[in-house]
Amino acid sequence: MIRAVCCVPVSPLRAEMSHRSEMVSQQVFGECCEILEQEKDNWIRIRCRYDSYEGWCQASHVTEIDSPEYDHWENDLTPEWVNELEYNGHPMQVPLGSSLTAIKNGHASWRKNKVHYKGRTWSPSGVKKDPKALRQLAFKFLNTAYVWGGKTVFGIDCSGFSQTVFKFFNIPLLRDAYQQATQGEQVGFLQEAHTGDLAFFDNAEGKITHVGILLNDHEIVHASGKVRIDKIDNMGIIHSENSKRTHSLRLIKRVINY
Repeated sequence: MIRAVCCVPVSPLRAEMSHRSEMVSQQVFGECCEILEQEKDNWIRIRCRYDSYEGWCQASHVTEIDSPEYDHWENDLTPEWVNELEYNGHPMQVPLGSSLTAIKNGHASWRKNKVHYKGRTWSPSGVKKDPKALRQLAFKFLNTAYVWGGKTVFGIDCSGFSQTVFKFFNIPLLRDAYQQATQGEQVGFLQEAHTGDLAFFDNAEGKITHVGILLNDHEIVHASGKVRIDKIDNMGIIHSENSKRTHSLRLIKRVINY
């Protein structure tokens, strides 16, 4: 197995090996993966370590690492919208939630590549899980544009938003909304929901197509057009600006306990 780590700020993960292909997800700096296939024109097929998602990216967006670095699970994250580090002696700006893979005392060696980071860090394994912390983290993404397959503050989709927020609290979620709906414990009624419960929504065919993070039993923060706060009732989401119903509620799951 060839192990690698994302060495650019954000790398598109595509359905096929083409720049014109759908972006199904992203890798963010420091996230690890396995290289499954190597093809011509600088394309590789990878499996992301965090959520086992597969897709195609450019080979130049990752660099190979050794097992000790790849297996270093408890990595700190970058806590600011934009965070500066040095990669092989040159400055790089990486987004909120980048993984500081195997960085100790501000330094890491990914084989021949050197990473230096002296900024603040966020330790998912040590952070206190409480409603206030979760709200503050989720609100960092407010007004971020919706981007299909996106995972950062510069463009994010609904399940990328929930996955990234919960990553900060050491709670791994799968990549897509329908996958996340299989996790956690079901909450029977909206009135029983608390901050951090996940609400899932389906389309006319009954397929789960959307997810958001409940703030309480009547408000939700989610990525729809942009990351926004809307009203919610037992039927679904009500747009806070035009009062139109936009999503039909299917179920609620609890993945975090305080």
